[in-house]
Amino acid sequence: MSDDRPAAETGTYVAFDREAWAALRASTPLTLTEDDLAGLRGIDDALDLDEVVDVYLPLSRLLNLNVTASRALERVTDTFLGRPAGKVPYLIGVAGSVAVGKSTTSRILQALLARWPDHPRVEIVTTDGFLYPNATLVERGIMERKGFPESYDTERLVRFVADLKAGEPEVRAPLYAHDAYDIVPGEWQVVAGADVVIVEGLNILQVTPRAGEGGSVFPSDFLDFSIYVDAAEHHILDWYATRFLRLKELALASEDSYFHEFAHVDDAMARSIALDVWARINHPNLVDHIRPTRDRASLVLTKGADHRVTSVLLRRR
Repeated sequence: MSDDRPAAETGTYVAFDREAWAALRASTPLTLTEDDLAGLRGIDDALDLDEVVDVYLPLSRLLNLNVTASRALERVTDTFLGRPAGKVPYLIGVAGSVAVGKSTTSRILQALLARWPDHPRVEIVTTDGFLYPNATLVERGIMERKGFPESYDTERLVRFVADLKAGEPEVRAPLYAHDAYDIVPGEWQVVAGADVVIVEGLNILQVTPRAGEGGSVFPSDFLDFSIYVDAAEHHILDWYATRFLRLKELALASEDSYFHEFAHVDDAMARSIALDVWARINHPNLVDHIRPTRDRASLVLTKGADHRVTSVLLRRR
Protein backbone atom coordinates (compact mmCIF):
# COMPACT_ATOMS: atom_id res chain seq x y z
CA MET A 1 0.00 0.00 0.00
CA SER A 2 1.05 3.62 -0.20
CA ASP A 3 3.20 5.27 2.44
CA ASP A 4 0.28 6.66 4.47
CA ARG A 5 -2.46 4.06 4.36
CA PRO A 6 -6.19 4.72 4.08
CA ALA A 7 -8.20 4.56 7.29
CA ALA A 8 -9.23 0.90 7.09
CA GLU A 9 -8.16 0.35 10.68
CA THR A 10 -10.47 3.09 11.94
CA GLY A 11 -13.57 1.43 10.54
CA THR A 12 -13.97 3.78 7.59
CA TYR A 13 -13.38 0.97 5.09
CA VAL A 14 -13.91 -2.76 4.83
CA ALA A 15 -10.62 -4.25 3.67
CA PHE A 16 -10.31 -7.15 1.22
CA ASP A 17 -7.29 -9.01 -0.03
CA ARG A 18 -7.43 -10.01 -3.68
CA GLU A 19 -8.83 -13.49 -3.03
CA ALA A 20 -11.61 -12.27 -0.73
CA TRP A 21 -12.59 -9.53 -3.17
CA ALA A 22 -12.59 -11.94 -6.14
CA ALA A 23 -15.12 -14.16 -4.32
CA LEU A 24 -17.63 -11.29 -4.46
CA ARG A 25 -17.92 -11.75 -8.21
CA ALA A 26 -20.67 -14.31 -7.43
CA SER A 27 -22.17 -15.41 -10.75
CA THR A 28 -21.27 -12.29 -12.73
CA PRO A 29 -20.36 -13.53 -16.22
CA LEU A 30 -17.11 -12.64 -17.96
CA THR A 31 -18.19 -10.65 -21.02
CA LEU A 32 -14.75 -9.56 -22.30
CA THR A 33 -12.27 -11.50 -24.44
CA GLU A 34 -8.51 -11.20 -24.93
CA ASP A 35 -9.23 -9.31 -28.14
CA ASP A 36 -11.34 -6.83 -26.18
CA LEU A 37 -8.50 -6.27 -23.71
CA ALA A 38 -6.08 -5.32 -26.48
CA GLY A 39 -8.01 -2.08 -26.97
CA LEU A 40 -8.36 -1.39 -23.25
CA ARG A 41 -4.76 -1.71 -22.05
CA GLY A 42 -2.70 1.35 -21.27
CA ILE A 43 0.83 1.86 -22.57
CA ASP A 44 2.50 -0.19 -19.84
CA ASP A 45 -0.39 -2.05 -18.19
CA ALA A 46 -0.12 -5.80 -17.69
CA LEU A 47 -3.88 -6.22 -17.98
CA ASP A 48 -5.14 -9.77 -18.46
CA LEU A 49 -8.38 -11.69 -18.05
CA ASP A 50 -7.39 -12.83 -14.54
CA GLU A 51 -7.30 -9.17 -13.47
CA VAL A 52 -10.71 -8.58 -15.00
CA VAL A 53 -12.20 -11.67 -13.33
CA ASP A 54 -10.66 -11.12 -9.88
CA VAL A 55 -10.96 -7.34 -9.60
CA TYR A 56 -13.26 -5.75 -12.14
CA LEU A 57 -16.11 -8.25 -12.33
CA PRO A 58 -16.84 -7.90 -8.59
CA LEU A 59 -16.58 -4.13 -8.99
CA SER A 60 -18.94 -4.11 -11.98
CA ARG A 61 -21.41 -6.19 -9.96
CA LEU A 62 -21.22 -3.71 -7.06
CA LEU A 63 -21.70 -0.76 -9.41
CA ASN A 64 -24.63 -2.42 -11.17
CA LEU A 65 -26.34 -2.93 -7.80
CA ASN A 66 -25.69 0.70 -6.93
CA VAL A 67 -27.08 1.97 -10.24
CA THR A 68 -30.24 -0.09 -9.74
CA ALA A 69 -30.69 1.22 -6.19
CA SER A 70 -30.05 4.80 -7.27
CA ARG A 71 -32.71 4.60 -9.96
CA ALA A 72 -35.22 3.20 -7.49
CA LEU A 73 -34.55 6.13 -5.14
CA GLU A 74 -34.96 8.60 -8.00
CA ARG A 75 -38.36 7.09 -8.82
CA VAL A 76 -39.41 7.53 -5.19
CA THR A 77 -38.38 11.19 -5.28
CA ASP A 78 -40.13 11.76 -8.62
CA THR A 79 -43.31 10.16 -7.25
CA PHE A 80 -43.19 12.29 -4.12
CA LEU A 81 -42.74 15.49 -6.13
CA GLY A 82 -45.40 14.48 -8.63
CA ARG A 83 -43.13 14.98 -11.61
CA PRO A 84 -42.47 12.71 -14.59
CA ALA A 85 -39.48 10.43 -14.29
CA GLY A 86 -36.42 11.85 -16.01
CA LYS A 87 -33.23 10.20 -17.18
CA VAL A 88 -30.31 11.12 -14.94
CA PRO A 89 -26.97 9.38 -15.46
CA TYR A 90 -25.18 7.62 -12.62
CA LEU A 91 -21.84 9.40 -12.09
CA ILE A 92 -18.68 7.50 -11.19
CA GLY A 93 -15.45 9.36 -10.41
CA VAL A 94 -12.04 7.75 -10.95
CA ALA A 95 -9.12 9.53 -9.27
CA GLY A 96 -5.45 8.86 -8.58
CA SER A 97 -1.96 9.93 -9.54
CA VAL A 98 -0.54 10.55 -12.97
CA ALA A 99 0.48 7.19 -14.55
CA VAL A 100 -1.32 5.03 -11.95
CA GLY A 101 -3.77 3.59 -14.48
CA LYS A 102 -6.94 5.67 -14.06
CA SER A 103 -7.71 5.63 -17.78
CA THR A 104 -7.33 1.85 -18.04
CA THR A 105 -9.58 1.35 -15.02
CA SER A 106 -12.17 3.65 -16.59
CA ARG A 107 -12.07 1.85 -19.93
CA ILE A 108 -12.48 -1.58 -18.31
CA LEU A 109 -15.44 -0.36 -16.26
CA GLN A 110 -17.00 1.23 -19.32
CA ALA A 111 -16.72 -2.05 -21.27
CA LEU A 112 -18.12 -4.16 -18.42
CA LEU A 113 -20.92 -1.84 -17.33
CA ALA A 114 -22.11 -1.36 -20.91
CA ARG A 115 -22.71 -5.12 -21.08
CA TRP A 116 -25.22 -5.03 -18.24
CA PRO A 117 -28.70 -4.85 -19.83
CA ASP A 118 -30.05 -2.00 -17.67
CA HIS A 119 -27.42 0.62 -18.53
CA PRO A 120 -25.87 0.00 -21.94
CA ARG A 121 -24.81 3.60 -22.65
CA VAL A 122 -21.66 4.35 -20.67
CA GLU A 123 -19.51 7.42 -21.39
CA ILE A 124 -16.05 8.41 -20.16
CA VAL A 125 -15.19 12.08 -19.68
CA THR A 126 -11.71 13.15 -18.55
CA THR A 127 -11.19 16.25 -16.47
CA ASP A 128 -8.17 17.06 -18.69
CA GLY A 129 -10.68 18.86 -20.91
CA PHE A 130 -11.29 21.32 -18.08
CA LEU A 131 -7.65 22.39 -17.87
CA TYR A 132 -7.06 25.94 -18.99
CA PRO A 133 -5.46 26.14 -22.45
CA ASN A 134 -1.66 26.24 -22.43
CA ALA A 135 -1.71 29.89 -23.56
CA THR A 136 -3.72 30.80 -20.47
CA LEU A 137 -1.41 28.81 -18.19
CA VAL A 138 1.63 30.57 -19.69
CA GLU A 139 -0.06 33.98 -19.34
CA ARG A 140 -0.76 33.26 -15.66
CA GLY A 141 2.75 31.95 -15.07
CA ILE A 142 1.54 28.49 -13.97
CA MET A 143 2.51 26.26 -16.91
CA GLU A 144 4.86 24.43 -14.53
CA ARG A 145 1.85 23.72 -12.32
CA LYS A 146 -0.28 22.10 -14.98
CA GLY A 147 -2.39 19.49 -13.23
CA PHE A 148 -2.44 21.42 -9.94
CA PRO A 149 -5.84 22.70 -8.73
CA GLU A 150 -5.29 26.24 -10.03
CA SER A 151 -4.71 24.97 -13.59
CA TYR A 152 -8.32 23.75 -13.93
CA ASP A 153 -11.46 25.70 -14.72
CA THR A 154 -13.17 24.13 -11.72
CA GLU A 155 -16.26 26.30 -12.04
CA ARG A 156 -16.80 24.96 -15.54
CA LEU A 157 -16.31 21.37 -14.36
CA VAL A 158 -18.85 21.90 -11.58
CA ARG A 159 -21.38 23.22 -14.11
CA PHE A 160 -20.77 20.19 -16.32
CA VAL A 161 -21.42 17.56 -13.62
CA ALA A 162 -24.29 19.63 -12.17
CA ASP A 163 -25.96 19.72 -15.58
CA LEU A 164 -25.56 15.96 -15.93
CA LYS A 165 -27.24 15.35 -12.58
CA ALA A 166 -29.96 17.87 -13.43
CA GLY A 167 -30.94 15.61 -16.32
CA GLU A 168 -30.00 18.05 -19.09
CA PRO A 169 -30.57 16.21 -22.39
CA GLU A 170 -27.20 17.25 -23.85
CA VAL A 171 -24.07 18.37 -21.99
CA ARG A 172 -20.74 19.32 -23.60
CA ALA A 173 -17.21 18.89 -22.28
CA PRO A 174 -14.12 20.49 -23.86
CA LEU A 175 -11.74 18.09 -25.63
CA TYR A 176 -8.09 17.65 -24.67
CA ALA A 177 -5.44 16.24 -27.03
CA HIS A 178 -2.66 14.38 -25.24
CA ASP A 179 -0.44 14.43 -28.31
CA ALA A 180 -0.68 18.22 -28.50
CA TYR A 181 -0.72 18.48 -24.68
CA ASP A 182 -3.45 21.13 -24.96
CA ILE A 183 -7.16 21.84 -25.29
CA VAL A 184 -8.55 21.38 -28.82
CA PRO A 185 -10.15 24.75 -29.73
CA GLY A 186 -13.78 24.58 -30.80
CA GLU A 187 -14.19 20.82 -30.31
CA TRP A 188 -16.40 19.13 -27.73
CA GLN A 189 -17.42 15.80 -26.33
CA VAL A 190 -21.20 15.70 -26.30
CA VAL A 191 -22.83 13.56 -23.61
CA ALA A 192 -26.46 12.80 -24.42
CA GLY A 193 -28.68 9.98 -23.19
CA ALA A 194 -25.98 8.27 -21.13
CA ASP A 195 -26.97 5.79 -18.45
CA VAL A 196 -23.60 5.99 -16.68
CA VAL A 197 -20.87 8.63 -16.97
CA ILE A 198 -17.36 7.89 -15.70
CA VAL A 199 -15.50 11.12 -14.90
CA GLU A 200 -11.77 10.42 -14.70
CA GLY A 201 -9.06 12.77 -13.53
CA LEU A 202 -6.51 13.85 -10.96
CA ASN A 203 -8.84 16.43 -9.48
CA ILE A 204 -12.28 14.84 -9.45
CA LEU A 205 -12.27 14.30 -5.66
CA GLN A 206 -10.54 17.56 -4.72
CA VAL A 207 -12.33 20.09 -2.54
CA THR A 208 -9.68 22.81 -2.37
CA PRO A 209 -10.81 26.17 -3.82
CA ARG A 210 -8.35 28.03 -6.00
CA ALA A 211 -6.24 30.64 -4.23
CA GLY A 212 -8.25 33.70 -3.33
CA GLU A 213 -11.60 32.09 -4.14
CA GLY A 214 -14.36 30.84 -1.92
CA GLY A 215 -17.11 28.44 -2.83
CA SER A 216 -18.47 25.33 -1.21
CA VAL A 217 -19.65 23.29 -4.22
CA PHE A 218 -17.20 20.87 -5.79
CA PRO A 219 -17.34 18.31 -8.63
CA SER A 220 -17.26 15.43 -6.14
CA ASP A 221 -20.56 16.63 -4.65
CA PHE A 222 -22.35 15.28 -7.72
CA LEU A 223 -20.72 11.84 -7.84
CA ASP A 224 -22.74 8.75 -6.96
CA PHE A 225 -19.64 6.57 -6.48
CA SER A 226 -15.91 7.23 -6.53
CA ILE A 227 -12.80 5.11 -7.02
CA TYR A 228 -9.22 5.99 -6.08
CA VAL A 229 -6.50 4.01 -7.87
CA ASP A 230 -3.54 3.76 -5.48
CA ALA A 231 0.03 2.45 -5.41
CA ALA A 232 3.29 3.13 -3.61
CA GLU A 233 4.90 6.24 -5.04
CA HIS A 234 8.08 4.47 -6.14
CA HIS A 235 5.96 2.17 -8.31
CA ILE A 236 4.09 5.11 -9.84
CA LEU A 237 7.38 6.91 -10.54
CA ASP A 238 8.69 3.84 -12.37
CA TRP A 239 5.47 3.61 -14.42
CA TYR A 240 5.65 7.32 -15.21
CA ALA A 241 9.24 7.06 -16.46
CA THR A 242 8.38 3.98 -18.54
CA ARG A 243 5.42 5.78 -20.07
CA PHE A 244 7.55 8.83 -20.83
CA LEU A 245 10.02 6.65 -22.75
CA ARG A 246 7.20 5.01 -24.67
CA LEU A 247 5.63 8.35 -25.59
CA LYS A 248 9.06 9.52 -26.76
CA GLU A 249 9.25 6.53 -29.11
CA LEU A 250 5.74 7.12 -30.45
CA ALA A 251 6.57 10.80 -31.03
CA LEU A 252 9.13 9.85 -33.70
CA ALA A 253 6.23 9.39 -36.12
CA SER A 254 4.47 12.66 -35.32
CA GLU A 255 6.06 16.09 -35.53
CA ASP A 256 2.87 17.54 -34.01
CA SER A 257 3.31 15.56 -30.80
CA TYR A 258 4.24 17.49 -27.67
CA PHE A 259 6.85 14.79 -27.04
CA HIS A 260 8.49 15.16 -30.46
CA GLU A 261 11.20 17.40 -28.98
CA PHE A 262 12.30 14.40 -26.91
CA ALA A 263 12.06 11.87 -29.76
CA HIS A 264 15.80 11.84 -30.55
CA VAL A 265 17.00 12.01 -26.95
CA ASP A 266 18.61 8.77 -25.78
CA ASP A 267 16.76 6.68 -23.22
CA ALA A 268 19.08 7.56 -20.33
CA MET A 269 18.57 11.29 -20.88
CA ALA A 270 14.81 10.83 -21.40
CA ARG A 271 14.53 8.95 -18.12
CA SER A 272 16.50 11.72 -16.39
CA ILE A 273 14.06 14.29 -17.79
CA ALA A 274 11.10 12.21 -16.59
CA LEU A 275 12.55 11.93 -13.09
CA ASP A 276 13.12 15.68 -12.97
CA VAL A 277 9.53 16.41 -14.05
CA TRP A 278 8.29 14.00 -11.42
CA ALA A 279 10.36 15.61 -8.65
CA ARG A 280 9.39 19.20 -9.56
CA ILE A 281 5.75 18.75 -10.55
CA ASN A 282 4.11 15.35 -10.13
CA HIS A 283 5.48 14.49 -6.69
CA PRO A 284 4.34 17.71 -4.96
CA ASN A 285 0.99 17.54 -6.74
CA LEU A 286 0.51 13.96 -5.59
CA VAL A 287 1.51 14.66 -1.99
CA ASP A 288 -0.27 18.01 -1.57
CA HIS A 289 -3.41 17.63 -3.69
CA ILE A 290 -4.10 14.15 -5.07
CA ARG A 291 -3.29 11.63 -2.33
CA PRO A 292 -5.20 13.61 0.34
CA THR A 293 -8.40 12.88 -1.63
CA ARG A 294 -7.95 9.11 -1.32
CA ASP A 295 -9.83 8.78 1.94
CA ARG A 296 -12.85 10.48 0.34
CA ALA A 297 -13.29 7.68 -2.21
CA SER A 298 -16.05 5.08 -2.04
CA LEU A 299 -13.51 2.42 -3.00
CA VAL A 300 -9.71 2.22 -3.15
CA LEU A 301 -7.88 -0.14 -5.53
CA THR A 302 -4.27 -0.66 -4.45
CA LYS A 303 -1.78 -1.92 -7.03
CA GLY A 304 1.54 -3.69 -6.70
CA ALA A 305 4.69 -3.25 -8.78
CA ASP A 306 3.25 -5.23 -11.71
CA HIS A 307 0.14 -3.00 -12.00
CA ARG A 308 -2.04 -5.78 -10.61
CA VAL A 309 -4.49 -4.94 -7.84
CA THR A 310 -3.41 -6.48 -4.54
CA SER A 311 -6.14 -5.22 -2.20
CA VAL A 312 -9.42 -3.34 -2.13
CA LEU A 313 -10.95 -0.99 0.43
CA LEU A 314 -14.72 -0.43 0.35
CA ARG A 315 -16.11 2.48 2.31
CA ARG A 316 -18.69 1.57 4.92
CA ARG A 317 -22.10 3.06 4.23
